Amino acid sequence: MTRVVFVLTPQVHLLDLAGPAQVFTTAEGYEVGYVAEASPVPTWQGVSLNAPADWPALTPRDLVLVPGWRDGYGAFAAGTLSRIAGHHAAGGTVASVCAGADALGRAGLLDGRRCTTHHDLQDRLARTYPKATVVRDVLYVSDDRVVTSAGIASGIDLALHLVAQHRGAAAAARAAREMVVYGRRNGDEPQDSAMLRHRAHLSDVVHRVQDRIDAAFASPLPLATLAAAAGVSERTLTRLFTSATGRTPLRYQQLLRVERAEYLIGHGATVESAARAVGFADARMLRRLRARLVLPSVVRRVM
Repeated sequence: MTRVVFVLTPQVHLLDLAGPAQVFTTAEGYEVGYVAEASPVPTWQGVSLNAPADWPALTPRDLVLVPGWRDGYGAFAAGTLSRIAGHHAAGGTVASVCAGADALGRAGLLDGRRCTTHHDLQDRLARTYPKATVVRDVLYVSDDRVVTSAGIASGIDLALHLVAQHRGAAAAARAAREMVVYGRRNGDEPQDSAMLRHRAHLSDVVHRVQDRIDAAFASPLPLATLAAAAGVSERTLTRLFTSATGRTPLRYQQLLRVERAEYLIGHGATVESAARAVGFADARMLRRLRARLVLPSVVRRVM
């Protein structure tokens, strides 16, 4: 079992807490607990929570997660911050949702690392912790076992990401399906990207291959290389991938390239430069694929 300990502060956001807690209680292999410096703990939404002050014994495989809180609140004592930092120093993972990133900063865990938080708090986080690199307008960021997420519902994405890391992508997909969440969103992608639309299946093999394509879609990815990484034959991979996503691995990679190119073009890039940025030799193939592929209208509006 992996123990997940939520560290609560007065005026904690209920969804910052309840979203990830629901993921970890839905997924198999997790034991969820809570600690607070004093109880009851008032939430911003008006419900009071009770949590023990004593921390459970933790191992490096366990997770400490700090949910966010109402602006103007959220101060932890030095002892709590030391506990958070000590867990990371012992090899454990520490995570935050929204304003919870401030607690990780106070614990000294953001210096020299990439991190994120709610878009309303990004400037403040960057000013307060100038040694940190604040990544703006993404869902979550993971850097050396320090995982930070944006506000509110993005805590669910963070938790599903951690389940996928610990238990495999299929386990995360099962938890998302049981929670009636469409799928696991990647941290730095648009909310309606292909990386989301084609993740609602339960094939561990296909999820592993998608992870590989998602991380390097601008590079050549021969089918033989993908099949070898998944431990299956090329024919089996094509069959499983097409059954799970409705596309071959190549078509999926092309879709990611075109979506990214659309984003770049929408932000001022030329078609030629966008084509080269996503891995095409020139703009001819991009133009052909743009004409062939039908992207969701919401994606085109965003891009």
